[in-house]
Amino acid sequence: MKCEHCTRKKGEFHRLADAKIFLSDCLACNSCLTAEEGAQLSQQSTKEFFRVLNLNKRCDTSKHRVLVVSVCPQSLPYFAAKFNLSVTDASRRLCGFLKSLGVHYVFDTSIAADLSILESQKEFVRRFHQHNEEQRALPMLTSACPGWVRYAERVLGHPVTPHLCAAKSPQQVMGSLVKDYFAKQQNLAPEKIFHVVVAPCYDKKLEALREGLSAAHGAQGADCVLTSGEVAQIMEQSDLSVKDAAVDTLFGDMKEATVRRHEGAGSDGHLAHVFRHAAKELFNEHVEEITYRALRNKDFQEVTLEKDGEVLLRFAAAYGFRNIQNMILKLKKGKFPYHFVEVLACPRGCLSGRGQAQTEDGHSDKTLLRQMESIYADIPVQPPETSAHLQEMYQAWLGSPGAQEVLHATHPSPVRCLGSLDIRW
Repeated sequence: MKCEHCTRKKGEFHRLADAKIFLSDCLACNSCLTAEEGAQLSQQSTKEFFRVLNLNKRCDTSKHRVLVVSVCPQSLPYFAAKFNLSVTDASRRLCGFLKSLGVHYVFDTSIAADLSILESQKEFVRRFHQHNEEQRALPMLTSACPGWVRYAERVLGHPVTPHLCAAKSPQQVMGSLVKDYFAKQQNLAPEKIFHVVVAPCYDKKLEALREGLSAAHGAQGADCVLTSGEVAQIMEQSDLSVKDAAVDTLFGDMKEATVRRHEGAGSDGHLAHVFRHAAKELFNEHVEEITYRALRNKDFQEVTLEKDGEVLLRFAAAYGFRNIQNMILKLKKGKFPYHFVEVLACPRGCLSGRGQAQTEDGHSDKTLLRQMESIYADIPVQPPETSAHLQEMYQAWLGSPGAQEVLHATHPSPVRCLGSLDIRW
């Protein structure tokens, strides 16, 4: 199973013997799906979303479900650019539209990214202390990007997967928040909630399949993932009268007053937040401004903490398949000098996800992407440590047995793709 693009450039990639595809396929088209995954993937669609909406309008209340939509912050610049609105107005317009369809609650996934970052910070400090010649705990590689994680788990295995951060991705954490924390607040059984995630890339659909049923709450974290482009298409085709509405929060009746983001150009900012925390925790150094230095290309950048001529911390951001390949080759040869790497499958980060930054003919929409990057850069940054509500929830929710599973995942070794389907987005 090979795409024409890979055949033309087969000299650039190693070949996968088991799946009989090129490694580039794993990040370029997600063709390696089992028959079971293919069947489940069909539910990650607008058709399934409207099926649940329509069931809620029927008389049999036993089949009604509470509809919750969680929106990724990297999706909002797309809606702002698409409808020529400020990012705050775009958020309110999107929320109002979803509620006019019959959605009960609309959340921002920034709070889930907060928790993912906090857990990543703790894990890095722990790994830093554990690292030695016998126990190679570093580098720590981020696990927030489902395209990268799928590639690492299904193709690379050891020696790469032990370096993957154990903290769940923001989408996975949001699933736990909605199906566990929020469900308990509302006195709802987790299966009575239908949770939809709006995200910038199609790989998030595959991530929803990967998560499976959580032992903590016995339900799928995300029941359906829709891309920003799919939701925008619904909006464009609708003739509903929409009243703008403020986004809900997990803190009672409070509403989100403003849109916020984490530091990072088009990502959830794990690198910046972990770097600052590590500098303070490990070396008592306060880092005000982070300086990124582009090395091989603009999608591979380095950040260092230096003192008296000595490099104390060396972090990197590796975006896009080519940079990931180079990183893996050096890691396997033992010539990779970094303590931490923020890894994303998409060049230029999450804003360029194929679910929102493509032209109709499938190419990257560079004009739209530049516009989204400008909008995203203007969103205020709020570090996760500064939220009092988050700290209160952290203690109340996670101060019980089994809390580790809620925020942490394991990363299995590669498995054969039996009965794979040729599914392309």
